[in-house]
Amino acid sequence: MKITLIAGARPNFMKIAPMITAIKRLNSESTLSYRLVHTGQHYDDKLSKVFFEELEIPEPDVNLGAGSGSQAEQTARIMVEFEKDLIKNPTDLVVVVGDVNSTMACTIVAKKLNTKVAHVEGGIRSWDMTMPEEINRMATDALADYFFTTSKVANNNLKNTGVSEDRIFFVGNTMIDSLLKNLTKLRKPNVWQEKGLSDHHYFVLTLHRPANVDDLQKFKTMIQAIDGSVGMPVVFPVHPRTRKNFDLLNYTPQFVTPTDSLSYLEFIYLIKNAKGVITDSGGIQEETTVLGVPCLTLRNNTERPETVNVGTNEMIGEDTVALKKALENLKAGKWKKGGIPELWDGRAAERIINILKTLK
Repeated sequence: MKITLIAGARPNFMKIAPMITAIKRLNSESTLSYRLVHTGQHYDDKLSKVFFEELEIPEPDVNLGAGSGSQAEQTARIMVEFEKDLIKNPTDLVVVVGDVNSTMACTIVAKKLNTKVAHVEGGIRSWDMTMPEEINRMATDALADYFFTTSKVANNNLKNTGVSEDRIFFVGNTMIDSLLKNLTKLRKPNVWQEKGLSDHHYFVLTLHRPANVDDLQKFKTMIQAIDGSVGMPVVFPVHPRTRKNFDLLNYTPQFVTPTDSLSYLEFIYLIKNAKGVITDSGGIQEETTVLGVPCLTLRNNTERPETVNVGTNEMIGEDTVALKKALENLKAGKWKKGGIPELWDGRAAERIINILKTLK
């Protein structure tokens, strides 16, 4: 079987890397061959190239160079370029991961060219249609042929939309595969020395969702609430798009320090040794759960409920009073210990590749 792996944005790279490793390790009979397509959705070296290097992902067979732009512009460019590539390089199966624009765009192109699609992280739902990622997830799952899921909740979400059980495979979480594999390779970022950080005496902050950062007054209120409650350093690796808005806030925090985007190994080092993480990211909810680090999620919903029901994550929403109270509880040692969700054991990619080898 020939498969085409799609990687487009930073969250994709951690999910693709272990699958490539598993193909090389488990494919002794050469029943699978793969082609790696980078859509270029994340094109900055700090968001793309360094991840390929650190995660030991081979050079992609092609970079479609989609670049930035509005949701529609970016999606359209990916579709146009991937259609050309797929016509030139036909395959038996297109494998997409996660919920970024590349995931949905390449799924649509593949299905219109009568090519089967497998969705890694299928069935995840936040039920929040204001999230671009939710639309990407729903559109992808409406078209895909096979689904590799991270939880039984995701299985049920798919079944409730009419997907038959024989197309659903509960395998675990490939992002956690990458996390566990790289724990011995982590390294301190420069901000560690610059700010005199020490283990468990700082927080990590990430904010990038339009609902949190596009309204400048709301963004400022959130930063002020965090800055006034933590009482210790807060490292804020800022996405380039978010940085523009942060610079417009006309506010200089005492504790919150914005930094450039970090590499994967640097960022995980910060998370692993933090007092807690404040975020609106989906993937970070998963990583903090496995690392046993308290996570405060500044959203009203999550597509990863297992991080709340089993793990260390709590949904804080947009209420700054609730945020301050949660930070007080955390600093006072009143935070749940959490556990590891089922099959988040570092072997998800191995399960996926072994299943792919059986598909016709």
